[in-house]
Amino acid sequence: MDILTVIFFVVGVAGLVIGAEALVRGAARLAGRTGLSPVVIGLTVVAFGTSAPELAVSLGAAIRDEADLAVGNVVGSNIANVLLVLGLSAVIGGGLVVAQRIVRIDVPIMVVLSFAVFFLGLDGELNRWEGIAFVLTLIGYISWTVISARRSNAEVATEYDDAIDLDDLSASSPFVDVGYVLLGLVLLVIGSTALVEAATDIATELGVSELVIGLTVVAVGTSLPEIATSVLAAARGQRDLAVGNAVGSNLFNILAVLGITAAVSPTSIPIPDGAISLDIPVMIAVAVACLPIFWNGYSLMRWEGVIFLAYYAGYITYLVLDSSDHDATGQFGIAMLYFVVPLTVLTFSVAAYRRNRLGRVPL
Repeated sequence: MDILTVIFFVVGVAGLVIGAEALVRGAARLAGRTGLSPVVIGLTVVAFGTSAPELAVSLGAAIRDEADLAVGNVVGSNIANVLLVLGLSAVIGGGLVVAQRIVRIDVPIMVVLSFAVFFLGLDGELNRWEGIAFVLTLIGYISWTVISARRSNAEVATEYDDAIDLDDLSASSPFVDVGYVLLGLVLLVIGSTALVEAATDIATELGVSELVIGLTVVAVGTSLPEIATSVLAAARGQRDLAVGNAVGSNLFNILAVLGITAAVSPTSIPIPDGAISLDIPVMIAVAVACLPIFWNGYSLMRWEGVIFLAYYAGYITYLVLDSSDHDATGQFGIAMLYFVVPLTVLTFSVAAYRRNRLGRVPL
């Protein structure tokens, strides 16, 4: 490892830590000033900002004709946002309380869009018109989210009262709060870019394929802004912001990152067979898994976060074994499919039954 890689690593970590702090502080205060709830701020402003690295990486990959990296980046980031980001946030934050609008509206949209990527990719590509359709859907989603949130003043008040002390807002101006958000976004992009550059160089030297690099190194690297922002927000008790950021980033990754990349790419974006057979189905599965888990008490418990992290570790392990043609790949996949997954489904079902019996599920 040369000195430049070390420098990139240090700069990356510093940028992520400082940037996340500035972004969370500015976003929470903007929520109080605008009358929009923290979850809406997380779903829009913060989610778009923390998805900027994914957009930059995918656009660059498409222009360089490295489509495997572009698709792997988006799919891998969406998997990481659910299993890694929400898992870490739940563990560190002692569990997450999920806003009802996320369970009723945003997660179902995330599931539908995940299926859309799969079906549109069955012909082996994502063309320009499909990308434009994603971008138009994004515009409609943002407009509808902000307009509907502004009409729900009573609900908004109860959501952001706990996230920020409104008495402190007079101590600063709106321009300062916007400055915090912009500074945070810039530092997060710089930090994640530095880490991705260093990690990608190392992975390339080790002979790892572009798709696997996109699904792992680049996906986790470009998800670092989400990780830093959501974990810090959860640790500071701003849990709606944490969940909104993760779910919103998944929506932006599909609609903005894939959409804009396909719309401006000189040619259609090829969808690798490996992504259709494994990685996109995994992205769909983790999106669907959010529905029953979030619905049961509108929460993600700490132990459920641990399971999310364990599944992410298992997924990464399988990718590494498969990319190296390891003899244990088949046995590991069978163990996950026929033992670990059914046992987890049974555990979640029992937990859901107990919550229902205790009357903790508001319907």
